[in-house]
Amino acid sequence: MNPARGATRLRVALIAPTLRILGGQAVQADSLLRAWQDDPEVQARLVPVNPTPPRPLRRAVEIKYARTVATQLTYWPLLVRELRHVDVVHVFSASYSSFLLAPVPAVIVARQLRKPVVMNYHSGEAPDHLRRSAIARAVLRRVDRNAVPSRFLEDVFAGFGIQTEVIPNIVDVDRFAFRRRVPLKPRILSTRNFEGMYNVSCTLRAFQLVQQQRPDATLTLVGGGSLESSLKGLAGELGLKNVRFIGRVAPADIWRYYAEADIYLQTPNIDNMPVSVLEAFASGCGVVATNAGGVPAILTHGEHGLLVNCNDHEAAAASVLRLLDEAAVADRLTRAARDTCERYRWANVRPQWLAIYRAAAGLAGLPNPIPV
Repeated sequence: MNPARGATRLRVALIAPTLRILGGQAVQADSLLRAWQDDPEVQARLVPVNPTPPRPLRRAVEIKYARTVATQLTYWPLLVRELRHVDVVHVFSASYSSFLLAPVPAVIVARQLRKPVVMNYHSGEAPDHLRRSAIARAVLRRVDRNAVPSRFLEDVFAGFGIQTEVIPNIVDVDRFAFRRRVPLKPRILSTRNFEGMYNVSCTLRAFQLVQQQRPDATLTLVGGGSLESSLKGLAGELGLKNVRFIGRVAPADIWRYYAEADIYLQTPNIDNMPVSVLEAFASGCGVVATNAGGVPAILTHGEHGLLVNCNDHEAAAASVLRLLDEAAVADRLTRAARDTCERYRWANVRPQWLAIYRAAAGLAGLPNPIPV
């Protein structure tokens, strides 16, 4: 059905992982799904890239390569069934093999069904991915609209001649309630997953230097991943005390850890627009981060927090200690950081998504749908 003729709401399929795959894409997709709920102009539904296979295939999910086959055998028919009934297909995308297994099938099926596609690329690995993959470049050039959450990705795509629109990630600033901390206490938090690109080992090494100066310092690590055992081993080798490995935490509950902390420390080597930094801003934590990827686009050094070079644990430790030692500086940074969060409120991001959906669906310039 053409949404311009009688339909009251644009029907949008969000192609994304469920929260069983706890990461930035899943969290943002879930946030969007909840934000659109009961909206008078958009009716959104999730089409998971990791659907639960039918019973005959479920045992295959426990086997590494068979899992991919079982998921694909379930995912493609699901796309065909679900995309028939929508007006716009909003595809969340990461890089490398994930791009081939999730976004590419969605684009192929949407094209066969003559549905417009909005590609929403999130990965900080974009520079290398687009350089290596002619398939990725071709697909991104052929979708109806490309949306990215940061100026960093906008610049990367432009370097390959691909036009994008920047629509930022959203943050529930009411859930992550701001609290002034004057002075900051040495209660440090990290919420990055335990994978190589996030370089949590650098965070541990920085904490060692902080704890040498502040023996009462604590470090809470929220997350999980393939490097968990090695990171726990490194914490032991470094002789760290007061370190907690919490494990994965549901998005609805993670605000509690920001509320308990005073300083947010992250040391990735590759990044895009980390929602974790925005959550720390909204909560009132002082932030120290590496200048990876799109981080400088949301955190200006000396205005909203402190930036250091990638893999420089000494500089990261020195920056944490500076926040602890200079209460006036830390208070100025955290208040300025909180002010930037207004642009990430749903009320401000919603019109941007609505505009790109309507443009993709050919509705630009038409009156708003009648509220239901």
